[in-house]
Amino acid sequence: MAERIGELLLREKLITPEQLKEAIEEQKRSGGRLGYNLTKLGYISETDLITFLSKQYGIPTIDLANREIDPEVVKLIPEDVAQKYQVLAVERTGSTLVVAMADPSNIFAIDDVKFITGYNVEPVVASEAAIKSAIEKYYASPEMELEEVLTEFEEEEMEVIQEEEEVDITDLKKAVEDAPVVKLVNLILTEAIKKGASDIHIEPYEKAFRVRYRIDGVLQEIMRPPLKLKNAIVSRIKIMSQLDIAERRLPQDGRIKLKLARNKEMDFRVSVLPTLFGEKVCLRLLDKSNLQLDMTKLGFEEKALKDFMDAIHKPWGIVLVTGPTGSGKTTTLYSALSELNKVTENISTAEDPVEFNLMGINQVQMHEEIGLNFAAALRSFLRQDPDIIMVGEIRDYETAEIAIKAALTGHLVLSTLHTNDAPSTVNRLLNMGIEPFLVASACNLILAQRLARRICPDCREKISIPEKALIDLGVSPEEAKKMECYKGKGCAKCGGTGYKGRVALYEVMPFTEAIKELVLNGASASEIKRQAIKDGMKTLRMSGITKVGEGITTLEEVLRVTMAD
Repeated sequence: MAERIGELLLREKLITPEQLKEAIEEQKRSGGRLGYNLTKLGYISETDLITFLSKQYGIPTIDLANREIDPEVVKLIPEDVAQKYQVLAVERTGSTLVVAMADPSNIFAIDDVKFITGYNVEPVVASEAAIKSAIEKYYASPEMELEEVLTEFEEEEMEVIQEEEEVDITDLKKAVEDAPVVKLVNLILTEAIKKGASDIHIEPYEKAFRVRYRIDGVLQEIMRPPLKLKNAIVSRIKIMSQLDIAERRLPQDGRIKLKLARNKEMDFRVSVLPTLFGEKVCLRLLDKSNLQLDMTKLGFEEKALKDFMDAIHKPWGIVLVTGPTGSGKTTTLYSALSELNKVTENISTAEDPVEFNLMGINQVQMHEEIGLNFAAALRSFLRQDPDIIMVGEIRDYETAEIAIKAALTGHLVLSTLHTNDAPSTVNRLLNMGIEPFLVASACNLILAQRLARRICPDCREKISIPEKALIDLGVSPEEAKKMECYKGKGCAKCGGTGYKGRVALYEVMPFTEAIKELVLNGASASEIKRQAIKDGMKTLRMSGITKVGEGITTLEEVLRVTMAD
């Protein structure tokens, strides 16, 4: 079927042979149907694909996003069958069942549904993404599942965990193996994947125990399991990440690898921290299939992307990416490495921790406890005949000094630093003890970034904002007159938030001759910033305003993540 759809789309010139080849590769990597991967890669819009399939098979289309379906009708098809064939029961009239399908030519699916339900099947076409989201909406509800899981706990099972510090490890191990605890932890992990969360926080307080997900950069409370289950849940996660369940006074770090349907793998980075009322667990979700390595899709403006590409393609020098934790620095660095990853280049990275494995790149995990830190790894890299070096973070003088020296002796060095914006990074390096002439000679470019939430495309609407508010934000009076602003009103797809997904805001500062001169003369961050803007740099706030004008994000988001210039 995949090949047929691919060939038909090629024949109609809706896609190119290269696009088809890439979509087939993506399908092998992350599963899903070919049509779904073509839309995911942006080679064909969902509307064009559905219209094409509808014409091809002479079957009407259906818009699932704006249609409320009777849950009783949906449940006529069991969830496992709906997931297997990507189908959804939409309407029942007499002995006929209208079924939305991503692949209307799949006669096995039609026969199975006919046999299971006892109805005649009338197929209609919908996009695979719309069917996936409808299956999530109409089948398992986490609140219902949570209640079901909790009803399985009997009184004596609820009594396993005492409030005292000392807990019998044998009792704890028994509690951890209880099916309801296992189900509850699995539910917490799988729901996070379904909702597209980047982090899970499991937090014990004196009289409450809560689970929060970070979705699109903002924390949302998801559930409050009973307080008595806290140690059993934490211990279950520790066992999954191969940590010591008897050690409850020291922080621990581990990793969980989950195998999901269609051979998809998901990694969770686990951090356990002892707090006043028990251990807090934070899990970072690392989904390689969602890692965006195409620089043109990260959110760069045209000039900023050109400046960044020029800097990483220079034969030597240092390129720094700055911003707080969770601002997308790692994704930008991995995108740069992916761009530079050629057979002719020897690339080594020192990371803490290694988040994603990239073929063709030698990645080294840091182990502070045995003396393997960034400085030690960097020294070792220089004896490994490197072309390109990536250092996870420059934290101290020693690492900064070796990185700068490597950049001055014919190597390209990529690294990150925790600073507020690009110009203040220069002062941070000088405060570490690096000489101004070394900073001026070694630095190719400094990039600062933040992540802002995207407006949900399904409920996006135009709004009017007073010109004065725009001018206060930093928009010029001429632009304020003609600027169109949008916001999401909230729908089922974005969970009522009005936002879905994130976009990066970039401040890209190449080291021009004028900036090098200022650095050598010990200029302040504000003087460097003024010169950079004169040289054409867009600040984070300016980048945000551009994204507002393009209808990608909202004014509130730009105010939330950027400072006034």
